[in-house]
Amino acid sequence: MRIDDLTAPHFTPDVDQIRGAVAAMAGDVRLEPGFIVDAACAEAGLDASALDAAYLERLDVICRGWRDEARLSSFGVFSCVSQLTGMVRNKLLVADLLRRHPEIHDIEIERPIVICGLPRTGTTHLHNLMSADPQLRSLPYWESLQPVLAPAEIPAPGEPDPRRARTDMAIGMLDASMPLFKRMHEMTTDHVHEEIQLLAIDLSTMLFETMAFSTSLRDYYLAHDQMPHYEYLRTVLKVMTFLRGGTRWVLKSPQHLEQFGPLRQVFPDATYVVTHRDPVSVVVSMVTMLAYGARMSAEQVDPRRIGATWTDRLERMLRACVRDRDLLPADQSVDVYFHEFMADEAGVLRSVYEAAGQPLSAASLAAMDQYQLDHPRGRHGTIVYEPEQFGLDLDDLREQMRFYTDRFPVALES
Repeated sequence: MRIDDLTAPHFTPDVDQIRGAVAAMAGDVRLEPGFIVDAACAEAGLDASALDAAYLERLDVICRGWRDEARLSSFGVFSCVSQLTGMVRNKLLVADLLRRHPEIHDIEIERPIVICGLPRTGTTHLHNLMSADPQLRSLPYWESLQPVLAPAEIPAPGEPDPRRARTDMAIGMLDASMPLFKRMHEMTTDHVHEEIQLLAIDLSTMLFETMAFSTSLRDYYLAHDQMPHYEYLRTVLKVMTFLRGGTRWVLKSPQHLEQFGPLRQVFPDATYVVTHRDPVSVVVSMVTMLAYGARMSAEQVDPRRIGATWTDRLERMLRACVRDRDLLPADQSVDVYFHEFMADEAGVLRSVYEAAGQPLSAASLAAMDQYQLDHPRGRHGTIVYEPEQFGLDLDDLREQMRFYTDRFPVALES
């Protein structure tokens, strides 16, 4: 299908009614640190003592960037305030649990398998397959949104976890508002998710760049060392291991592609899986997905601005990968090429497991096969990509990304 409503999104009457009701509440919220912290404290039932000055500064940068640059709709204001409130609430709840259970710090996150690669390079499919393996611990979407429940919300034995119901509701709204999104990236309550959502709890991640436009926010993030935030990520993984168990984690995030230094120092015994694909295809696919998703926050979607902004952003990430790839030890890393993965999934999986020293058991293979049967690729249909909507010239883009295709032997795609 073609996306024919990028600049003037079409919503069903039901969705329009919900959006109108939410927009009407936007006047009751403020995209300001004080308002968000107060709301988070009320949700968590905790005070703000765990939030230091640096954390509050990052919160202010995000709020100012979105207020001044993002051109948010009323629905977008309410949504952004709600999401930031949830992240600050999570920060408070994690800190409170660590205070009550300091033994969590003694847990080791040993030999994680970390998938590093841009979206649309096969990372999601590889991550899904490996997360089906019962030997590995992964992060479901519902858990990523709130790793720690407030004490008052902890269900009695046998009672349902309220996080699942909340996530069901959010996914329902997403599917109704963006019915074509699942053709590009399916989301479900139990869908394995990226730990970029955990980095967001510490308010330093490129996730915020995808939520709403702000070059000042991007520049602030790029100007700061991400080591402390990767250390925080490791702490949250310890918290989740304490709460729900697991031994060896399988992780995945595009952000890692430009953070090999912090990633290597915080997870020195990890196996790093670096995925590669023709960057022209990646850019066109990703800007389409981001432009379609922008209807959830922007007053007016500007596909050409999104095309220009994200072409530059992805080039920066790929240049970081070319610059820093050798920081990852050869005996702890493997490069996965999209064309090879699509041609021989089993062979690529074997190479990844071999690099990780992870047994690929019959039970593991059976679980992966079952996942494939339950989730056949393309079952929701596909999208027709039209780069001209974003002001992209494919020949120019091919030349712009030549530094990367000269370094890595990706198969060039039409």
